Amino acid sequence: MEKNPEKPSEIRMAVLIDADNVSAQNIKGMMEEIARYGNPTIKRIYGDWTRPNLGGWKNLLLDYAITPIQQFGYTTGKNATDSAMIIDAMDILYSDRADSFCLVSSDSDFTRLAMRLREAGKTVYGIGEQKTPNAFIAACDRFIYLEILEESSRDDHETVAEVPEHKPQRQQQPRKKTLGKIGPDVIKLISSTIRDVEDENGWAYLGEVGSLIQKKQPSFDSRNYGFEKLTPMIKAIGRYEIDVRDTGHSSSKHIFIRIKAKYSNQDKNNGTGNGSGTHTG
Repeated sequence: MEKNPEKPSEIRMAVLIDADNVSAQNIKGMMEEIARYGNPTIKRIYGDWTRPNLGGWKNLLLDYAITPIQQFGYTTGKNATDSAMIIDAMDILYSDRADSFCLVSSDSDFTRLAMRLREAGKTVYGIGEQKTPNAFIAACDRFIYLEILEESSRDDHETVAEVPEHKPQRQQQPRKKTLGKIGPDVIKLISSTIRDVEDENGWAYLGEVGSLIQKKQPSFDSRNYGFEKLTPMIKAIGRYEIDVRDTGHSSSKHIFIRIKAKYSNQDKNNGTGNGSGTHTG
């Protein structure tokens, strides 16, 4: 199969949402996130729409052009919604109407589906809560936590509401919800990845580092630790040198990083050193 086009607007994405496992209040941040990775040409949401607990979704479906798929629960203890999503996903796969898939659920029942779609050469994004089982997360190319999308939407709203027009203020770091702290395991992941792609002088292109980290750990996201981008997170850790290089275009720079000499031997011998490098050095 052909590789996906590079521009998100050219990547046909099928978005399949498990309404039983996702709250309607997440829709805005979720659709904005999805648009970063592709053009959602197919958008479907699955559930039993006769049930009152899905009422919050009904007013939003037209706003976001999402097609509701009715699925009655025929048998107690069996999730008919999951089965319908899986069948539709395979139909879309075989009809070749999508370059990538986004599975929105926190349910591990979609693990095998994600694996099968990737075997067919499709890129699979997962969106779900932090409680999502690791098996489903690992089966995706990239997994985004809903809690981070909620926080991003809240920050956008607060920025519009709180900044006065008459008086410019000094820019401050926004208060961010974090799902975890930058501990030794995170530092080990970053440092080992730098070593995987570094040149003879120890420098590694940050874009390549970020891509490889994503392959190693699909749920890795700098926003989980309170940073919008990977670069400020790398700076805050304080264990890495940063070199911004010209590309020949004034609007484009390449960022390279390498492990600082005083931490290099620690990382080689102990994996992460003593884990104290979580502050700006």
